[in-house]
Amino acid sequence: MGKLVRDNIPHFIRHNGGDPDVSVLEDDDYRRALHDKLAEEAAELAAASGEEVAEELADLLEVLRAVAELHGHSWEHVERVAEAKRARRGGFSARLYLH
Repeated sequence: MGKLVRDNIPHFIRHNGGDPDVSVLEDDDYRRALHDKLAEEAAELAAASGEEVAEELADLLEVLRAVAELHGHSWEHVERVAEAKRARRGGFSARLYLH
């Protein structure tokens, strides 16, 4: 079973003597693979500690950027929507938990 990988991973595999078997996904398969990758990276973030947290956040951010692009949104647009939503509904800094 395969998985979605960053663009330069096949190059690194070849550089290390490997012969990667890669294909380019069509939109529907790409969307599913991105959602799988999103779940994978979120799980890795949940298990991370220390500097690993920054690495996993970076991976998660890259997947989110790809999802935004797939749906026709620039990252700048997503940031503006996030800021507007934060202004309306707040963020999570108060650590409030609703029972």
